[in-house]
Amino acid sequence: MPVHTGAIHAAPPRLPPGLVEAFAPMATACVSDCMHRLCGVVGLHPYHHAGKLVGCAFTAKTRPGDNLLMHKALDLARPGDVLVVDGGGDVTQALAGELMGMYARQRGIVGFVIDGAIRDVRWYQDFPCYARSNTHRGPYKDGPGEINVPVSIGGLVIAPGDVILGDEDGVVAIHPEEAERVLDLARVKAHEEERARRAILEGSWEREWIDRALRASGLVAEPPPDEG
Repeated sequence: MPVHTGAIHAAPPRLPPGLVEAFAPMATACVSDCMHRLCGVVGLHPYHHAGKLVGCAFTAKTRPGDNLLMHKALDLARPGDVLVVDGGGDVTQALAGELMGMYARQRGIVGFVIDGAIRDVRWYQDFPCYARSNTHRGPYKDGPGEINVPVSIGGLVIAPGDVILGDEDGVVAIHPEEAERVLDLARVKAHEEERARRAILEGSWEREWIDRALRASGLVAEPPPDEG
């Protein structure tokens, strides 16, 4: 009797490359702030030493410790995709290593986001990769799993086709229908933060908002000491 290894679904239409690439200058912190500060992946660590991760999510859900469906996802993903793997947070077996990273890069895949472990850590220094941990122990290849389904990554549901943005602070995902709106908000936020940086350097950063917030919360700020 054949073994059922899971469901493989077609990838959804992708956003225009220009819209995806427009997120490249944005900081994840800035984008997260524009999504109510609720939409970031928690618990994954960057294994690359520099560079941004920007692309469209190509998702795979695997049995913990098994990467059969991840291998199939590598064959199906397209240039510009980010392979997003729900490994159940298990870190006892590595789901990817150097060879899979090399193959992904050769196919134009721009990075990995793995809720699980990796190995051959040194190779990932210059290939964007976020993972929960690392181990020398390799994976099994029996299945089951699914491809192009919503997955849970560090407390965040990521759907196929979501815009993935990663930097030193972590990873966020933006639904395609929200991409233009979030991008516009992030640009405004980035401009406001640049104004704040200039104000700090000039010694003119407005701080009265702190006392206003305290009063609005029913708290009273202590008056400054009388130096007279």
